[in-house]
Amino acid sequence: MNANDEQPPPPAFWSRSAAEMLQQLQTAQEGLTGDEARQRLARYGANRLKPQKRSDTLTLLVAQFKSPIILILFFATGLSFFLQDPVQASIILTIVLVSGLLGFWQERSATNAVEKLLAIVQIKAAVLRDGASKEIPVEEIVPGDIVILDAGDIVPGDGLILDSKDLFVDEAMLTGETFPAEKAMAVLPAETPLGQRTNAVWMGTHVVSGSARALVIRTGKETEFGQVSERLKLRPQETEFEHGIRRFGYFLMEVTLVLVVAIFAINVYLARPVLDSFLFSLALAVGLTPQLLPAIISINLAHGAKRMAQEKVIVKRLTSIENLGSMSVICCDKTGTMTEGVVHLQSTLDVEGAPSDKVLLYAYLNAFYETGFTNPIDDAIRTHHQFDLSGYRKMDEIPYDFLRKRLSILVSHDDAHLMVTKGALANVLAVCSSAEAAGGTVVDIATVRERIQQHFEELSNQGLRVLGIATKDMGSVSLITKDHEAGMTFLGFLVLFDPPKPGIIETIIRLKDLGVSLKIITGDNRLVAANVSQQMGLSKTGIVTGADIRQMSDDALLKRVVDVDIFAEIEPNQKERIILTLRKAGQVVGYMGDGINDASALHAADVGISVDSAVDVAKDAADIVLLEKDLGVLVQGVREGRTTFANTLKYVFMATSANFGNMFSMAGVSLFLPFLPLLPKQILLTNLMTDFPEMTIASDNVDSEMIGRPRRWDIKAIRKFMVTFGLVSSVFDYLTFGVLLLMLHVTQDQFRTGWFVESVVSASLIVLVIRSRKPFFKSRPGKPLLVATLSVVAVTLILPFTPLVEVFGFSRLPVAFLLIIAVIIAFYIITAEIVKRVFYQKVRL
Repeated sequence: MNANDEQPPPPAFWSRSAAEMLQQLQTAQEGLTGDEARQRLARYGANRLKPQKRSDTLTLLVAQFKSPIILILFFATGLSFFLQDPVQASIILTIVLVSGLLGFWQERSATNAVEKLLAIVQIKAAVLRDGASKEIPVEEIVPGDIVILDAGDIVPGDGLILDSKDLFVDEAMLTGETFPAEKAMAVLPAETPLGQRTNAVWMGTHVVSGSARALVIRTGKETEFGQVSERLKLRPQETEFEHGIRRFGYFLMEVTLVLVVAIFAINVYLARPVLDSFLFSLALAVGLTPQLLPAIISINLAHGAKRMAQEKVIVKRLTSIENLGSMSVICCDKTGTMTEGVVHLQSTLDVEGAPSDKVLLYAYLNAFYETGFTNPIDDAIRTHHQFDLSGYRKMDEIPYDFLRKRLSILVSHDDAHLMVTKGALANVLAVCSSAEAAGGTVVDIATVRERIQQHFEELSNQGLRVLGIATKDMGSVSLITKDHEAGMTFLGFLVLFDPPKPGIIETIIRLKDLGVSLKIITGDNRLVAANVSQQMGLSKTGIVTGADIRQMSDDALLKRVVDVDIFAEIEPNQKERIILTLRKAGQVVGYMGDGINDASALHAADVGISVDSAVDVAKDAADIVLLEKDLGVLVQGVREGRTTFANTLKYVFMATSANFGNMFSMAGVSLFLPFLPLLPKQILLTNLMTDFPEMTIASDNVDSEMIGRPRRWDIKAIRKFMVTFGLVSSVFDYLTFGVLLLMLHVTQDQFRTGWFVESVVSASLIVLVIRSRKPFFKSRPGKPLLVATLSVVAVTLILPFTPLVEVFGFSRLPVAFLLIIAVIIAFYIITAEIVKRVFYQKVRL
């Protein structure tokens, strides 16, 4: 079949039969061939809501030079090249290009690393290709593909149901409907509203229970979700970190603009050459603007993501690293996180609490024949003891869902049709009218309900999980529905246990030491949860249950949510309410989940954390994916998040202290000197030289105090830092000006050379001071940072004695001049240390 022969799908495809749509899309029942799929991918494009962000070499290279200030500088330099001084213009262009290439090289390697990491946790879909089922990336799904949907899967495109079994899909994101919608094969009128199109599935929704095959009709922007996101121009919610960086960038740009315009206007008023004054102002703007900030942030975050990947933590959204570092509360279920996650079947008991092989057989039948999503409970039953089921045959199944909390299987044996139901004890008892007592006698459920509850509480108090098993003779019925789950006979209990992970108590203590409190949100009953909290050493502030939360107002929950560590018997929609309330209480909340019912909670949290083995909908909703379901892995992830945040903050401090102070001083002194304090090419060289140490920030060491507690972006504190250290820098700059002019009586070129040396050396060495809260001699910098700083200092000191002195308009300085400058810099470092100590005593950052 040729993809070009297919007809475009009709707008209302839900009003056509499956056979008609298969024919129109030229798709066989066995699905597309690999060649057809490739042709359609080329024709329709990748299955994305927005084009993939281009990170090719050329795009990244151009991005380094697209700043308005850099573009104006290029234009002015070109003008200078033709009108005045081609040598100076060439030097300026060379410096700008070298600075841009430096940023490009670092950002390119960071981008490549991140792309490789994201490939590890790519979401895939099951599709029929060449007659066989295979897993492919969701981006490669095309119209005409036949996809196989199971519980937990994200629907990869708008499609028509070909066949289904008890398929329920959560469409809340499109329809706002709380309860999952049941889907089945049908033909509906074209005018049927979206929420009532029961024969169609929509991209971005997810399967809650059941299974189906669906024909993909639309992909990417053509889907319902694609059109909504296009209309609303949906974008990920801005993190606190992104918001802070953006505000900080605007603030610096405003200061720069005012300063540059004023300097240019005053220099022109003082009758200095217009082009020189313009180039000087633009060069100052380059020095004032933290043009490396985007590159530094990308490099820092990518470097952090690489380090976290080594600790088995994959970051899907880079800016979530900062939120992970700021996290003050982590919420999770106990299964697999606090416990080993390998459930063991301890015993099967009858109504009297005695061991029962019959209960074990019926539990095995139910677990053996279920075809829903894999779960550790059924695995535990199947491996505990194996029965010969040659006399049994599966007839039908009602999959598990989170509303019923039951799973029913219909089997035939010796001409009898028997329905076996397994699930949460309360939900199984709810559909039972009788119970099988000792000796096989069937009694009314009311006569044994109290005894059943007593056994349940005794077992739960031991930290054991208890499920119920019930059965019903279905006569000749060969297909079952949820309505058949009534009038059943209760057989007994399945008793399961999941031992705590070795070292979990130490892990919880390590989290507490990092300022992160742990809260367990579980669907298990309060007795099991209480036992677990006792074993884990969690606070004894009581337990809040789902029933309690239903009766609480938002204000009442707000008062309790911070102090309570255990939430038991929680419904899926209540998880989201707990998380949103914690956020309202001022906490930065992480949520760790891997199930179908965790998606909304993952979205609601500041940091959504899932695991690589999670269902698609959970993995897709998460910001961070763990390759191991282990809180110990997360502890290291938190430390790395804080390290990355601390190193990003260091660059901000550097850009706002010495660099800003130097440029501010230069702008001020230019008003009083009869000549420009530095030529444009010298300002740009200063800027380039001070960029080198800052480029190595990502690999710098971080003091333990910086990762000992959660930290948040504080723009006010950063402004205070900028003003404080900018002023200290300016004081010593003006001291240098005074010494050079009034004491040493230097020439114009000597002034520029002395000021250049003092400016670059002080800005480089001050990095070693402001990178730590400790005295600089008590905090060891990273080797790359130390080497880069000392190298820049050495090159700066040697430069006036090389042939380049003429090229850049410098002159040789007497050694005595250099010694005086060294003394000024030494006093600057000592003063900065004293100011730093006072600053951190008064400002919490």
